[in-house]
Amino acid sequence: MKHAALLGVVAGCTLLAGSAFTVHAGVESAAVRLKTGVAEAARPAIAIASDAEAPYCTPAFKQVLQRVLNACGLTGTESRRGCQPADVKNLAAISDDDFNALFTPLRERGAVIMFDDASEKLDDDAKALIEDRWLDRRGARYYFVVARASKTGTPEYNRTLSHKRANSVMFDIADKFKEPDLDKKVGLLWLGNEFAQLGKDYCAWNVSRKNRACTAEAINRSAFVSWVDCQL
Repeated sequence: MKHAALLGVVAGCTLLAGSAFTVHAGVESAAVRLKTGVAEAARPAIAIASDAEAPYCTPAFKQVLQRVLNACGLTGTESRRGCQPADVKNLAAISDDDFNALFTPLRERGAVIMFDDASEKLDDDAKALIEDRWLDRRGARYYFVVARASKTGTPEYNRTLSHKRANSVMFDIADKFKEPDLDKKVGLLWLGNEFAQLGKDYCAWNVSRKNRACTAEAINRSAFVSWVDCQL
């Protein structure tokens, strides 16, 4: 009888200890959820989009990209958040060819938004392509809008025209998506016809006017848009 009672006490203690361990584990798990908002088992085992980088984000690419971001006031708290030709050429210390090469890896990622001659107005195809590229964010931090103008007209006129084209893209995004702090995500560069003109080979990129003739003049009446998937 005493032996049976002793066994009952031991079993009861074991059950109590097991319950205490379960409660302790449950409390720890709850603490993790309260602190992080995610259960431990639900945490992703692989990097999420914002932690990943595209293969083109080489050290050399990121170095040049950082210079452009700094020159255009896109990495700090400056009120100036954009670049004109002199900023890119002098502050970023980059040549025309090197600047265009910077965006070559983004051929499939981005798009070329086309404009009519002497116009900054977006047509329906342009708006649809801007929306498509904006929604394909994949966790990227910066969205570039690089606007140009053809060689027709004076440098001053084309600099202003390309600035208007960059703003047209920005205003379209702002109107559609109502995102806060949009100016901290979108980098505007307006190059006029003074810097980094595109060659006709860019007509083979993802352009907004696929069914129209594309010439060296036409491809520079444009704004290149793309997210950049690099952590800086």
